[in-house]
Order: sequence, then structure tokens, then C-alpha cells
Amino acid sequence: MFFKKKGLGDNILKQIYKKYRLRRYIQLIVGLFIASIAFNLFLLPNNIVFGGVSGISIIVKQIFGINPSIFILIVSGLLLIVSYIFLGKEATSASAVGSFLFPIFVNLTSNIQSVISLGETEMLLVAIFGGVLYGLGVGLVFKAGFTTGGTDIINQIISKYFHTSMGNAMLMSDGLIVLSGVFVFGVNKLMYAIITIYIIGMLTDKVLLGISDSKAFYIITEESTKVRDYVLNYLNHGVTILDARGGFTKEKQNVLLCVVPTKEYFKLKEGIHEIDSKAFFVVTDAYEVFGGE
Repeated sequence: MFFKKKGLGDNILKQIYKKYRLRRYIQLIVGLFIASIAFNLFLLPNNIVFGGVSGISIIVKQIFGINPSIFILIVSGLLLIVSYIFLGKEATSASAVGSFLFPIFVNLTSNIQSVISLGETEMLLVAIFGGVLYGLGVGLVFKAGFTTGGTDIINQIISKYFHTSMGNAMLMSDGLIVLSGVFVFGVNKLMYAIITIYIIGMLTDKVLLGISDSKAFYIITEESTKVRDYVLNYLNHGVTILDARGGFTKEKQNVLLCVVPTKEYFKLKEGIHEIDSKAFFVVTDAYEVFGGE
């Protein structure tokens, strides 16, 4: 395959990183700044343990009074050493910049409450806005090709050596951190933390992928000609015909692929039903669509 040659893939990545270097670093700095403001303005003062090394730092500050930025810096540095041992130089380099810069930004924005006062803001709003801002910041960091280090390194190690997905690894590590916050701050804060974690994940995905403004349809129908004509002549969109074979029947069949704006989702969905009520189709979000007429 094309990317079997590791050197070729490395060269392509180097070209991409070199081409967009300035934009990537600006994006990294903006992302870290936003995430650190969310941490110091919403999450830390309200003891919302949302996972990661930053979440642990909230617990450590409450129990031992250690400055969160110092704790994050020390733990992130130790985890980089662990990453180098277990994951190698290449994987570690992607985490190094964010690991050192994030605690610096946390320290620089530690007095943000003296500039912006939330007063007696409802905790639910704090959890929501904290999650939105932190997710936005982390999403920008990821989109720039960096990470904030911390438990991301632990997740990679768990995934590699225990043969599990990154999602399951994150669930285990962050789940344990969030649950440990119950013993310090109580069940009430746990519920707000869960809301925050969900919003962080959702916003991170939105920043990485964008908001879908198109839908991709994969259609299997006995009336493929009529469906194709409907899309081409009525909706005025292109159609690609894919050759497929049934997994059970082994029979050859066509799969129609077409991408339409989200606003025309209803027209195509109901049009397919009208033409062939027994048609099988799958609809997915199409975040980026390039080429075609």
C-alpha cells in the first residue's frame, strides 16, 4: 500500500507541518489560552473534577494546597519521560510542546477572577460554559496537531499495551479521576463534572470536524434508475454508482452515493421512500466535501 513506506508518510507529514507551521502555533497558543481561562475561571474555583491531570490538580489543591500549575507541570514532565520509554520519540514529540506550555498558561491566567467576576452564577451555567470554553480550547490544540499531554499519554499507553481503543482507555483513566472527586467534593459536583465532560467532548469534536452542513446517502434499491434520475434531475445533485456484492446472498448490486445539503435531507429521504418503500439507505454527516460540480 501507499503508506507502507514509513519514510514517505513521514515526509508528507513534515511538509504539512512546515507549510502550516505559523498557523499551527498561533492556533496552539490561542487554544491553550482559552483552555486555561476556562480552567481558572469556571472549573478550578468550583471544584469541577473533569478528568485529566488538570482534574487531578483540583483534588490535590483541595487536599494539599499545591498550586495547580506547578502540579500540572511536574506530572506532565514525568509523563513525557514515561511516554518516551513506552511510546517512543515520535509520539512524545507531539505532546511535549503542549505539556510544557499549558501549565504556563494556567499560571498566567490564575488571577483571571480579579478581572472577570462570575458572582453568584448558577452552577449549571458554570459547568456548561466551562465545558464549552475548555472544549473549544482543546479542540484548537488538537486541530493544530498538538496535545496537552497529561493523561493523553496514559491513554495511548493503555491502548497500545492492553489492546483496547482510545475511547475505552479515556473512559478508564478519566472515569477513575472523576469518580475520585466524589470522595473530596461529593456527589453533587460529580453530576456537574459529567455535564462538563460531555460538553468538552462534544465541542472538541465540533472544532476538529466542523458543523456538518451536508449529508451523505448510501442507497441500495431495486429502483436505482428512478432514484438516480430523481437526484440528478429534481434535486440537481451528482450521484456516484458503486459496485457492491451482498455479504449473504453474494449477489451483485449497485450502491448509490450522493451528498446533499442538510436542508435537502428531507426531500431526498422522503423521495427515496416514495420511489421504493423497501429501499435500504444509510445517512451520515459529511463535514467536508471537495470537488465535483
